[in-house]
Amino acid sequence: MEIKRLFDILPYYETTFKPKEDVLAGKQNGKWVKYDIKTIRELADNISYGLLKLGIKKGDKIATISPNRPEWNIIDMAILQIGAVHVPVYPTISENDYKYILAHSEVKYIFVSGWDLYRKIKHIVPNIATVEGVYTFKHFDDIPHLQELVKLGKENSVPDKLEEVKSGIDEADVATIIYTSGTTGNPKGVMLSHKNILGNVMNLYHIFPVDETSRAVSYLPLCHVYERTNIYILLYLGVSIYYAESMGTIAQNIQEVKPHLLTTVPRLLEKVYDKILAKGRALKPVPRWLFFRAVALGEQFEYGIKNPVFQAQRKFFDKLIFAKWREALGGNMRVVVSGGAAIQPRLVKVFNTAGIPLLEGYGMTETSPVIAVNTFGPGEAKVGTVGLPLKNMQVKISERGEILVKGNSVMVGYYKNPELTRETVVDGWMHTGDKGEIDKNGLLKITGRVKEIFKTSMGKYISPQLIENKFKESSFIDQIIVIGENQKFAAALIVPDFEYLRSWCHEKEISFSTNNDMIKHPEIIKRFKKEVNSYNKHFGDTEKIKKFELLDHEWTIETGEITANLKLKRSYIHKKYAAVINRIFNLK
Repeated sequence: MEIKRLFDILPYYETTFKPKEDVLAGKQNGKWVKYDIKTIRELADNISYGLLKLGIKKGDKIATISPNRPEWNIIDMAILQIGAVHVPVYPTISENDYKYILAHSEVKYIFVSGWDLYRKIKHIVPNIATVEGVYTFKHFDDIPHLQELVKLGKENSVPDKLEEVKSGIDEADVATIIYTSGTTGNPKGVMLSHKNILGNVMNLYHIFPVDETSRAVSYLPLCHVYERTNIYILLYLGVSIYYAESMGTIAQNIQEVKPHLLTTVPRLLEKVYDKILAKGRALKPVPRWLFFRAVALGEQFEYGIKNPVFQAQRKFFDKLIFAKWREALGGNMRVVVSGGAAIQPRLVKVFNTAGIPLLEGYGMTETSPVIAVNTFGPGEAKVGTVGLPLKNMQVKISERGEILVKGNSVMVGYYKNPELTRETVVDGWMHTGDKGEIDKNGLLKITGRVKEIFKTSMGKYISPQLIENKFKESSFIDQIIVIGENQKFAAALIVPDFEYLRSWCHEKEISFSTNNDMIKHPEIIKRFKKEVNSYNKHFGDTEKIKKFELLDHEWTIETGEITANLKLKRSYIHKKYAAVINRIFNLK
């Protein structure tokens, strides 16, 4: 059957694949709760009937605030198949962002997963004129529960009317408004149509080496279009989807599910790699030597490499070293897809050498999201690039080096902001704000952000993202921001990898009581100077980090330094650490 609207995926799934119990699965009270396709469709239809009974019409906005769980997907389909617009909201945003998004989008109903999230909005909701009700996934107090809506739908079942409503939904209709977390100002509401997202789905599914017998673990937020589109792809392919309980349990969940596919962001892979290296350092001398020989071999990897010496060494190290890495990821992994931010080339090389195929892609919310991705096709992948543009996307580089994109996955526009839409999409070309290059084989390389590039007082331009990405290869560095706009030199604020640093201190017999004590220790400062000098060798004189300050705490979504999709909030960091930055540059 033809899939023209996102909800068409459900009947397609039911008629295409053999019945199975775990189309979707989530953990409740320590046990996996699984949903088959008939249950999913029945629940989605009943929720649709309930919403119709409540008076929801085509174009009305309905919000969800929830971590990943099967109910999210079921409600998503229920909303879409009555022509309403799904407004997914990050569970981790600030109170001000909740106020803005819920009011700006004019939502009529809100679904929240439980008390922790309900308490964040309960005092906001009465002040938003459009909100008519809130439903929860968990029973508490006298707040209406999702099952009450399901019951209302069962009692008011109108299948003929639902089919009539479905037939009136066009592929060009807005399916969702996704508010980008933004690094400055209020979030922007990105309107995406069924056609936008399906343009991505239909031009991506072929790169996933999985089928209806496969399983995937999902942990990235469904409210972000990256994971949401991935889930539509997995449903289209018949892959069983298991939702990790949290970031803290993902390693355990992977061992339980033994997935064949994982979509991720570099941050998780960096953490996994750091833990692998930590285990290697803890080995006895001979096994440790072999371990790091294997790592060094991995750093020679290139896609399509046929060097017989490399292949022989790879085979030698496979059983000794790499097989254990694969077991840590469940032992079945056919592909790991990384997006959302630039990944260290070293990680791509080493994971692929270890038999964990790792592909990097690139996109943005406004393009539903994928613009380009490395694939398994001959000549369609290269370390340090984000691969070929999708077949439904045209990409060109502007005179100032900005990546411009055109295609049917480019957004409808920004909700209630036609002026910004006109500024961003000019003559059909989406201005991404990213700088890039296209090599002779058509592969796209990201070189920085147009707005993040800054000029020193000496008139030299610096692309901080490139420098930061290189420095984060260091085992000592967890996060870093390069600063120096209108200053004489480039400097940095560095967040150490405290887990690794504590291990290093123990090995060197350096005593400390707190993180603050640790980062002020002369030996620590000396070691970081050595580390900075080492990575400075990769850059020209004007790009070198001349001064740095170590910070005694991690950057998190909760503390405000990173966005919900794990990007640096540069302006916020500059403001929060103004005193530290002034000290670096001797400013008053």
